[in-house]
Amino acid sequence: MRSPRIAISAAVLGALTLPLVGATSASAAPAQAPASAPASRACDRPGPWAVHTQAVTIRSQASTKSTAVGVLYRSHRFTVHKTSGNWHYITDTSTGVKGWVSGSYVYRDVYMCLD
Repeated sequence: MRSPRIAISAAVLGALTLPLVGATSASAAPAQAPASAPASRACDRPGPWAVHTQAVTIRSQASTKSTAVGVLYRSHRFTVHKTSGNWHYITDTSTGVKGWVSGSYVYRDVYMCLD
């Protein structure tokens, strides 16, 4: 006779392996958007960039050791021109200051459509 501890362990192990044994590989082609969907829909393109902290230091180069040239506040709008690693070269459209901000503090909003 098995001890209850072993029986439970075997049952748990069997439950964990069951999905792996019974799994089949999918052979269907991935779903794609219809060709007639307009490309200009708001949910099909990424939204504007935003700051997800109170303020971010704008720097002269893509480094925390470079000179600070301004501050990008959460309420400011900005344009991202290019990205290098986790740094973004931006223009703060509220002040006109250009420089680098860390990608740890800014993100891109994304539209969502529930069609």
